[in-house]
Amino acid sequence: MGSIALLARQQGHAVTGTDENVYPPMSDLLQNAGIDVNSPYTAENIPTATDLVIIGNANLPRGNVAVEYVLEKNIPYTSGAEYLGRYLLHDKWVIAVAGTHGKTTTTSMIAWILEFAGMNPGFLVGGVPTNFSESARLGETPFFVIEADEYDTSYFDRRSKFLHYRPRTLILNNLEYDHADIFPDLSAIQNQFHLLIRTVPAGGLVIFPAGDANLTEVLAQGIWSQQLPIGPSGVLSATSSSADSSEFNIILNGEPVGSVKWSLSGSHNVANALSAIAAARHVGVTPDIACDALGEFKGVKRRMEQIYTSANLTVYDDFAHHPTAIMTTLHGLRQKVDKEKILAIIEPGSHTMRKGTHSATLKPAVKLADDVFWYQPDNISWDMQAQLTDSNCHFFMDIDELAKAAVTHSEKTQHIVIMSNSGFGGLHKKILARLPAE
Repeated sequence: MGSIALLARQQGHAVTGTDENVYPPMSDLLQNAGIDVNSPYTAENIPTATDLVIIGNANLPRGNVAVEYVLEKNIPYTSGAEYLGRYLLHDKWVIAVAGTHGKTTTTSMIAWILEFAGMNPGFLVGGVPTNFSESARLGETPFFVIEADEYDTSYFDRRSKFLHYRPRTLILNNLEYDHADIFPDLSAIQNQFHLLIRTVPAGGLVIFPAGDANLTEVLAQGIWSQQLPIGPSGVLSATSSSADSSEFNIILNGEPVGSVKWSLSGSHNVANALSAIAAARHVGVTPDIACDALGEFKGVKRRMEQIYTSANLTVYDDFAHHPTAIMTTLHGLRQKVDKEKILAIIEPGSHTMRKGTHSATLKPAVKLADDVFWYQPDNISWDMQAQLTDSNCHFFMDIDELAKAAVTHSEKTQHIVIMSNSGFGGLHKKILARLPAE
């Protein structure tokens, strides 16, 4: 929603906002763009003579005071996804990135590759790509790169948001069960992905990892567009030339077409890079140019972002929302740091994790960490300590106590990874405030 606000401002609209909580980095971007955001939700925060209200999908049900005011006063309203599809994307070549994992990073990679190639794309990223000064912009060419989320559109439109985007280039990164608050099972998500494929024209391209069983089932329901399978058994693949996947070669139809040496690590980021290279190729950027661009890709804030470094300690901020994301992130870090000690600090912040849907897979997801500090929020609906207890696991119900323990523990660890898809109660700042100046 913050990114949509930035785009609407660039279109020339006067934009204000209201939300329950607003925190960096998005709050800083909005402020820098001259967009006032008021908190919490109130009727008074909706200006008089408002032409259109864009209603998001997070914590905005019937009964919300701002929503009720809009309905009572008969103010025109729409969802964020519909606004994009109707007023911004309708005449664009849309490059959409869907999937359970890697959407933000892959979207950022594609936007940067096109920028590097001089194509001045528009983009909307659900995060802050470090290569750019904003998370969204209109761009100067028909190409628009967008993070395509499967979450539902709004309280009045239960379709997945990505069904409004009508992509010509569609990336399906992967597919797992998630969002248990709105999808009863995996097949319900697969149905939405099938509907998304139905929106891609015959001349468009669907990029997907060969061998992903859940996506294979989706594709079996029908596909009417060009297809490009990627990965080890696909048309486009990669071979790592370093243990931590910070260097790898790109293979197209069995022939080497480029190599990447970058600051990222982990096989999951190589997979993201393959998707990005394939998408850029569809709009005219050759793989060798794309590889050069990725060599200068700096990552995304809150995706293994280094927020503190000293001679003996590095602290990372990572936007973890699913056991697979936790596992792949720790795997990438372990490949990079070898036997150095890793402390993972995790908040089960998503609806799905707080509901306990993934409780059975959380414990094996953290096996590569030497120690794990779990934050147990008040509104969790399952017994974390009963299911996650291990000799290296510790549980906290107070953010301040957790911060103190993390700093004490930093004396015997080299890497601390803070994993959450929320602000984590300001934990990051509380830890950094207690550490020696860099």
